[in-house]
Amino acid sequence: MNELCVGGSFNPIHNAHLACALTAMRALHFDRIVLIPSAQPPHKPGKADLAPAADRLAMCQAAVAGDDRFTVDDIELLRSGPSYTIDTVRELKLRGWKSVSWLIGADMLLSLPTWHEADALLDEVKFVIVARPGWKLEWSQLPRAYQVLQSKVIEAPLMDISATAIRRRVKLGELISSLTPPAVAEYIAQHGLYQ
Repeated sequence: MNELCVGGSFNPIHNAHLACALTAMRALHFDRIVLIPSAQPPHKPGKADLAPAADRLAMCQAAVAGDDRFTVDDIELLRSGPSYTIDTVRELKLRGWKSVSWLIGADMLLSLPTWHEADALLDEVKFVIVARPGWKLEWSQLPRAYQVLQSKVIEAPLMDISATAIRRRVKLGELISSLTPPAVAEYIAQHGLYQ
């Protein structure tokens, strides 16, 4: 099966995450999307408004329940320490994956060379970059080895949604039902997250 991994803190998962993943899935003919919530995002250490990993996993599961285009994998929640993508990729290969395709947002592209074991990651992963319409990057800002990713960019649907804004709305008691799947909004309310 040709699967596309989408990792992230998913704090919370929202409609733009799902729409971007589905756009890449259709454009590149993947069979399924694998959502991989991180246990301890290395770029967000000790973040005060980070929901517990178990809640973020449950929200991912609720978001895609009944949709066979998606699956959720708790691979990073079963490991201790920071959730490094390279460790996850290697573990997936130990499970028998022949290759690993990984979706990242264009906003993460400039930081990719700073990721844990970044050069090994570039060798071991088929990256797919999802970018907002009109997004522009000076590719010369990236090391030469990373410039090959220029041919891996997919244009995302234009959606102005961020997890930060969702958390702020929840804290203010505002509705988020148009920003997340209904089951996610319900989970947040029931568990008192982001208060």
